Amino acid sequence: MQLFKRVKTPCIGVCSTGIGDQVCRGCKRFSHEVIDWNAYSHEQRLIIAQRLEGFLTQVVQHKIEVVDEKKLFAQITHQQFQFNSEQNSYCWVFDLLRAGASQIDNLNIYGLQLLPAWRNTPLTDIRDYIDQDFYALSCAYHDRYINPHFNLQLPDSK
Repeated sequence: MQLFKRVKTPCIGVCSTGIGDQVCRGCKRFSHEVIDWNAYSHEQRLIIAQRLEGFLTQVVQHKIEVVDEKKLFAQITHQQFQFNSEQNSYCWVFDLLRAGASQIDNLNIYGLQLLPAWRNTPLTDIRDYIDQDFYALSCAYHDRYINPHFNLQLPDSK
């Protein structure tokens, strides 16, 4: 018998699928994933969680570098920020910024540093840019692979 941890819902309580969005602005899942989540198998939930983790990691890595993962883990654990320790540490960075971007004066104590292009940008703006890019990436994936018929341009037949 294989034991596995339950995949928790990515929901953060800010759902926009009820107002017609095809991608939730809160958790970045597709509307059908939000609706059908409770009916999904462990494997289906894991696939969704891995996609979201990959997208978020990609977006955060373009703005912030995790220099010392152990320091980051120690600080967010000590300060009791909610985060999923099983995720990539770049996902922890976004959880940290959501919880306290306006109160962080020194990223070095978290084992983090901004990439050069972002060094003069306030952390609250970086948090918002990460969220916007994460949403845009989820929307682009949805439009390209989940609902591609809206983007098909059929050649004129002659």
